[in-house]
Amino acid sequence: MRRFWESIKGLFAKLKRYVSPVFIVLLVASFTLWYIAKLNYTYTTELDVKIRIADQRFSVPCVVEGKGTNLFGYVISTSRLHIPLSELDYTVMREITDLTSAPSDMVRLHLTTESVTNAISVRLSDIKIRSVGAIPDIEVPKDFDK
Repeated sequence: MRRFWESIKGLFAKLKRYVSPVFIVLLVASFTLWYIAKLNYTYTTELDVKIRIADQRFSVPCVVEGKGTNLFGYVISTSRLHIPLSELDYTVMREITDLTSAPSDMVRLHLTTESVTNAISVRLSDIKIRSVGAIPDIEVPKDFDK
């Protein structure tokens, strides 16, 4: 590893003879300003929106549209959207299996795409949600009234 860093230092020493440090600084500054100018445009992209519903965490793939600064801000943030179950429309799915001798009764909630889309768009007001991908079924919370 030490030899690697020594070779990098040697490369910079040779480049310093041919390329001015002022040129490198101005090149980096121009690239940064160009990137900031491009972030002002409107873009459409696919993002994985992180959601927490009833203490269950998952990501939902969404096609979103917004200014580059807003999209960049969401991508670098690590926050999850907390959506209460009371704001969502869902269907109770009951799965009864008879594996071996003990039958199991599994209850899951199937969330509607429209309600999840509306809940996400309310919380991300500066980003327009175009479409929402597959939403996984969630387990029934402990305080759920059937």
